Amino acid sequence: MGFQLAPTASADGFRLEAHDAVGSTNALALEHAMAGDPGKLWVVSKKQDSGRGRRGRVWATPEGNLAATLLKVLDHDLQYAATLGFVAGLALADALDAVAPNARFSVGVDGGSGQGVKRFELKWPNDVLASGAKLAGILLESTLLGHGRLGIAIGIGVNVVAHPTDVPYPATSLASLGAGVDAETLFLALSDAWSENERIWAEGRGLAQIRKRWLARAAGLGSEVAVRVEGNVVRGIFETIDEDCRFVIRDAKGETVKIAAGDVHFGAVASAGAA
Repeated sequence: MGFQLAPTASADGFRLEAHDAVGSTNALALEHAMAGDPGKLWVVSKKQDSGRGRRGRVWATPEGNLAATLLKVLDHDLQYAATLGFVAGLALADALDAVAPNARFSVGVDGGSGQGVKRFELKWPNDVLASGAKLAGILLESTLLGHGRLGIAIGIGVNVVAHPTDVPYPATSLASLGAGVDAETLFLALSDAWSENERIWAEGRGLAQIRKRWLARAAGLGSEVAVRVEGNVVRGIFETIDEDCRFVIRDAKGETVKIAAGDVHFGAVASAGAA
């Protein structure tokens, strides 16, 4: 089976551009935006040669993994556009639940993210975890268009058949979890789950409900965390995400700290100082 949109996605006006291999689905989606594409376009591939993650990091997509980017063209400000990353995390987690119900979970690798919880979890701001190991990453990139519009590429990379071993954090794949799922099947479920979660988001009006659903899947909630922010490490207990989806911790002094961007570490890594 090749890549296909779910009937719900097609009915909602989404379009599909599928490739055997690309440099970067995000880069290609942004090129389309700058060329005048109206958005609601999925760009997907089973292989990326120059995929990228947050903060300029490399995101490897070997043959058989999933690289999917949704191009949205919005009239809304960047603050609301940024919350689409939480919509993406929920949509992917819902899709994974649907296509990999028999995935084998174990105790979280770092002791965080709820030991023994048999589900796909969301790590703030943009990862999907299984047993404490990174299964997928989400990257939002944007470009300013004319007439006050914003083109936003919502990139979703999933380790379907393989995962990296030369990274400083635990990683896993659907194959390693015993889930016999291919990229095409996962994308079909993802396009369906995206439509549902975007309807809940409702151009930002439903953000409170998205936040509630996200917290129900949050990795490390109530546990010790360390967040690296611009070279500094902030430690405390992960309490919630606030109305603007900022990461909220309570530090050793009992004070609330709200973080808009940073790298989160759980368990033993948090205790060691997020080195």
